[in-house]
Amino acid sequence: MVIAACFLAWSARRFSIEGWWANSWETWLREPYYVFALPVALYCFWVFGLYRPRRDRSFLSELSQLLKASGLTVAALVIVLWAISSSLVSREVSSPAQLADPKLNTVQFLGMVLDAGKVQLGSLALILPATLGLHRGLFRLVLRTLRRRGWNQRHVAIIGCGKLGQIVARTLDRNSWTGIRVSYFISHLDHAKHSTCMDRPIRSGLADLELTLESHKPDAVYLALPVHKFNLLPEVLARLDKFAVDVRVVPDLSPRHLPQSMAVSELDGMPILSYRECTTAGVGGLSKRAVDILGSGLGMFILSPLFLLVAVLVRVSGPGPVIFKQRRVSLGGDTFKIYKFRTMSHAPREPLPATDGAAESDATSGIYGWTQRNDPRITPIGRWLRRTSLDELPQLLNVFKGDMSLVGPRPERPELIRRFREDWRGYMLRQHVKAGITGWAQVNGLRGQTSLRKRLQYDLFYIKNWSLAFDLRILLLTFFRGFIHRNAH
Repeated sequence: MVIAACFLAWSARRFSIEGWWANSWETWLREPYYVFALPVALYCFWVFGLYRPRRDRSFLSELSQLLKASGLTVAALVIVLWAISSSLVSREVSSPAQLADPKLNTVQFLGMVLDAGKVQLGSLALILPATLGLHRGLFRLVLRTLRRRGWNQRHVAIIGCGKLGQIVARTLDRNSWTGIRVSYFISHLDHAKHSTCMDRPIRSGLADLELTLESHKPDAVYLALPVHKFNLLPEVLARLDKFAVDVRVVPDLSPRHLPQSMAVSELDGMPILSYRECTTAGVGGLSKRAVDILGSGLGMFILSPLFLLVAVLVRVSGPGPVIFKQRRVSLGGDTFKIYKFRTMSHAPREPLPATDGAAESDATSGIYGWTQRNDPRITPIGRWLRRTSLDELPQLLNVFKGDMSLVGPRPERPELIRRFREDWRGYMLRQHVKAGITGWAQVNGLRGQTSLRKRLQYDLFYIKNWSLAFDLRILLLTFFRGFIHRNAH
């Protein structure tokens, strides 16, 4: 497939510039670049684990690695060609007309003038991942067809027949495309109390583990020990070392409380399981910050007349400051002063129990709101500002300063966080990213007098699945859903 992609890219170069086929065997050997591209591509695919047989890897994850490997292949190929000879990317010239008119050696694309080498390498950058992706997609379809007919199966045993073991079995059954079939269970107790689990036999308990694996040999073993039995893991792994079977360990952890998929690394021979990491660290965080600076700076510049108009309206609405400041919490628990246009009359008052969040009052009732509807302290201008979300505009300055981000969970007051961290598991994970002006929960209508439980679920989904493309999608949705909403008051 790599060689085919090289010839297709070479064909694009020939038809767009040369307009004729080469008639020397040396040109056919040299110009398509496959002599250099093939070993580079094979090495890059090996580095990205694309030759590792993993049945439980989804096609999307494989395609993501394929795109990275293809991009690295083209980049490495450019370096190799430059290091060997620049003539390899130059156009073959054989007539006086071509020598006299340099324009015949180039082609224009989107206002850019491209020579033969750039056309070929650019075509290869597009054709290579498309060709390989199509090949791997068709290959998976063939495998799925075979596995549906009972071929190419792998039979596994699950150690642990509790809730976690049943979840593993249901997950494998639901993803039948893997070709992994659960043959039987082994109880996490010394002796099994039941004979079946999910219509599959429980062969034995841990006391007879070796005898069971010898008499009913599986292709792989899934360790799904309950959390109260996890201290047995080293012992069970040592006993499994006596058998030539693949071993998978499924930890008794809820994935919704993990910001991202767990990964195993190694430091000087010591295995490390990344249970929780900041999803916006590294290059991702830099790109997110760049978008924040550009977006907030551009927003303040474009909306400066609106800022001035709202400031004048707030000033004439009554005594008090134009900008309301309040302590909030953002990334890593750091506090900052959030800016808003004042929407309430400036008079001494007892503080409300909370701010722009919402919480479950009890297990049955459902919801009570932090911000009360028709609050008499809200000025007429303030009510309009809240309904249109224009009171949030000064937070662009918070974003520009680095206190907040354009997209993220809404910031909350420190005293409320101290309360919620005890009542709501996973609430503190919201601080793994910067607080934002808008977020996944807000564009889905979860603002104002709405459920804290539901809002937390959406915030955790955002943190776990964060990407720059996800941020841009939320920003786009904000223009249609985020400003004016019936829950804003």
